[in-house]
Amino acid sequence: MKFIGIIPARFASTRFPGKPLAMLGGKPVIQRVYEQVTSVLGEAYVATDDERIFQAVEAFGGHAVMTRTDHQSGTDRIEEAVEKLQAASLKSQTSLPDVIINVQGDEPFIQRSQIETLMHLFDDPETQIGTIGKPFDTMEAVENPNSPKIVCDVRGYALYFSRSVIPYIRGKERSQWLQHFPFLKHLGLYAYRREVLAEITKLPQSPLELAESLEQLRWLQNGYRIKVGLTDVETVGIDTPEDLEKAEAFLKKQLHE
Repeated sequence: MKFIGIIPARFASTRFPGKPLAMLGGKPVIQRVYEQVTSVLGEAYVATDDERIFQAVEAFGGHAVMTRTDHQSGTDRIEEAVEKLQAASLKSQTSLPDVIINVQGDEPFIQRSQIETLMHLFDDPETQIGTIGKPFDTMEAVENPNSPKIVCDVRGYALYFSRSVIPYIRGKERSQWLQHFPFLKHLGLYAYRREVLAEITKLPQSPLELAESLEQLRWLQNGYRIKVGLTDVETVGIDTPEDLEKAEAFLKKQLHE
């Protein structure tokens, strides 16, 4: 089975414009993401709508694909990039990917184990879409609406994602809920079978997606199944300049360990 990584990266960001090109330990953030991904996957591409990002990726020896500026989501941007790569593959008669792994361009510390967990989900031929989750450590973190929760069935397929605290633990004080249920945090890494990616990017936004502002609910509401792998490794994403400062400190700590 052939896997490739696609890293969507936009220059425009409300909270942190130019984030992919911000320097982290002497390298652009996007370079650190790319290097982490290619250390596991032999083939990866940055999908961007900005010439500055494209040139930066080419400058450090990476591969990039220019995409349109009007995509509503990173998934849509990935589909356009894959279509372009597919056209190039047909011309060169090289093999097409079976599974596309989506790593956000602001995840410079994504770990090999997380990517490998995603890959192994596709050992199951029924897996259409894969993602990963991590057990929450504190009830305060569970209650954070910016950390979506996942509820899974007994086979590891997602039943629902929510910004609300799910499930509700009846008969227990809220401060004790974490002791009675393994609340699962969703980490925003995805993998899709090629044909499934093409299908889900043609779907209109669904009522649940609009209500929670979670794209994956569109897929669930349209009957697609999302298999969830587990990790004990926390991601360190960068959404703001303050996050970049924390990432710099985290990197220095790693280098000195």
